[in-house]
Amino acid sequence: MTGRRVRADISLTLDGRYSGPDGPGDLGAIVRYATSDVARDHLARLHGGATTALLGRRNAEGFLGYWPSVADDEDADPRDRGYAAWLVETEKVVLSRTLTAAPWPRTRVRAAPVEAVVAELKSDGTGDILVNNSASLIRPLLAADLLDRLYLTICPEIAGGGQQLFTDGLPRSRWTQTRQEAGELGELALVYDRVR
Repeated sequence: MTGRRVRADISLTLDGRYSGPDGPGDLGAIVRYATSDVARDHLARLHGGATTALLGRRNAEGFLGYWPSVADDEDADPRDRGYAAWLVETEKVVLSRTLTAAPWPRTRVRAAPVEAVVAELKSDGTGDILVNNSASLIRPLLAADLLDRLYLTICPEIAGGGQQLFTDGLPRSRWTQTRQEAGELGELALVYDRVR
């Protein structure tokens, strides 16, 4: 093993939802907080030291439609541009059973379970592995106790329905808070490290 850490980031509502009751695209309770100073500072920090982005198919396709143009936009917030440039340039691994070709340069598609892909990535290479906002990957990594750090943005809304990250059946684990910031809209940027 190379000592690579596995980190994950995701935004959640107060009731633990990463999407609203109208399906995966229902981000109404989350999206307005993504451009706050606290959220942008959080975004700027989370990719430092990471050399691999691990994405689910849906997020990879959504990110492809958004982030490359931000990297080239001189009017974009510098924190957004920094993250976008990192994402475009870094190694990306997309987990999908339906994609037949890599959607981005410097990207490979894997149809294996996330736990196996993470074990493979940890056995070779340097730098941390960052799971970018992909609940379909974060949940099984939590279940397998393979996450070392969680970046959470808590949005001060109750979605009242939708998909939850923390579901029954996850193993018990203990985490220590290493960072906390509150924003003007009531959002919280939190960082937790796994206690082992």
